[in-house]
Amino acid sequence: MPRNRSSSRRATRARGAVRRRLTSGGWVAVATTAMVIGSSLTAYGAYYDIYGNISQENIDTDAFGDRPTKVDGAVNIMVIGSDVRTGDNANYGTAEGERPDTLVIAHLSPERNGATLVNLPRDSLVALPDCPATETKPGQSAHTGMIGEAMNNGGVQCLWKTVEQLTGVHIDHFVSVDFTGFKGMVDSLGGVDMCIPTDLKDEKAKLDLKAGQQTLNGEQSLAYVRSRYAQGDGSDLGRIERQQEFMGAMLRKVTSGDILSSPTTLYDFLGSVTNSITTDDGLTVDTMADIAIAMREADMSNIRFITVPNGPAPQDPNRIAWTEPDASQLFQAIAEDADLSGGEEESSGGSAKKEEEPEESAPAVEPSQVAVEVVNGTGVSGLASEVATALGAEGFQVVGTGNPMDAVPEQTTVYYGTGQEAHAQTLADALQTATITENPALGTTVQLVLAGDWNGVKGASSGELPESAKGTTAEKPANACG
Repeated sequence: MPRNRSSSRRATRARGAVRRRLTSGGWVAVATTAMVIGSSLTAYGAYYDIYGNISQENIDTDAFGDRPTKVDGAVNIMVIGSDVRTGDNANYGTAEGERPDTLVIAHLSPERNGATLVNLPRDSLVALPDCPATETKPGQSAHTGMIGEAMNNGGVQCLWKTVEQLTGVHIDHFVSVDFTGFKGMVDSLGGVDMCIPTDLKDEKAKLDLKAGQQTLNGEQSLAYVRSRYAQGDGSDLGRIERQQEFMGAMLRKVTSGDILSSPTTLYDFLGSVTNSITTDDGLTVDTMADIAIAMREADMSNIRFITVPNGPAPQDPNRIAWTEPDASQLFQAIAEDADLSGGEEESSGGSAKKEEEPEESAPAVEPSQVAVEVVNGTGVSGLASEVATALGAEGFQVVGTGNPMDAVPEQTTVYYGTGQEAHAQTLADALQTATITENPALGTTVQLVLAGDWNGVKGASSGELPESAKGTTAEKPANACG
């Protein structure tokens, strides 16, 4: 069960921002490592001086409407690497518009002494929400498209809204980083130690490395995390794996003790970071310090890298579709700040008990054939998104969420159109408490209206992840270089 939740809506004052970003793997390392060591800044008198370098942007989360609820104590940061090629970053090619080349939800869980970083592949085909036009963006109507279109059409605010609606995870802040800052950050660390199993050459990414254990400087590191064609099948999924490996190595370098013990190195490192990031204006210096203090004791075995479970999109094998119910189970675990360490609580006794349970008869209609709209008739903010995620984890096809247009029933009710009674019954059977009622005005989508007696989904995830979402940790891997 999730811990106590509290609403987290706020409106912040607008500030001008000159946004500068990083296209690949260094962004997550920047965000996480900066928070891990940021608490040491006050000791060196550089705290506010360095923070003043950060560009900030206003995000009006109140405009999102019904948002996922927030778990007390956990922090979720949307980390963006943009494909914009301006200023010093123009040396790395050209690209029209502005899309996230890489996109991550960084879930920081101080109470569990760890963090989970979930990659959302840029080639993902998803349901995009309506976003209004801005001074610099055209806006968009709701449609199916690649996830990065949200940022191109509506800016960071639209991307933030998209990620929340797709995942049911409450996003607290965003961080964006650029190429040149990443290089400077690596160089301020004295490089990052990596094992390169084989010679790597990728002219497009300007990568040329010989096999062996070595320390990569900023330029080499940037080439390594950007490369798609030097190893593997040349896909973005293969590149994500290499980025995660690099991020683990960088986190180990930052938390090894050398950075924390040297005021000069720490100042250079944080100077490189803050000169190159953009955040929302709610990510204040005090908030960063609170996160850093809470996370500084995190064990590398509790820092987990996961790519959302996925496969080829049915409509286009060159694009990605998120695999259900695995993806929804992962997002529900993140949204509830569940224990993702995995496996420790399982036992043969538990398995035996499970075998003794009577088998349930198969439903007349499979959950995957039931399209559901979730309507929040309660006073709990974000409940519709939370329930939508839980239903997705059980295999239902959630097509939308919203607030009631008519009077709310006294009991949680599944409304169904003509010929859809079996579909409604399958949904009702998956809920702790619900009744079904026909509404001839509805089509093939059943409507779940949550009322004051709402008591949850029977099979809601308890935090155990499917095998496809186990991922890797930041612990040092076996050294293939010998």
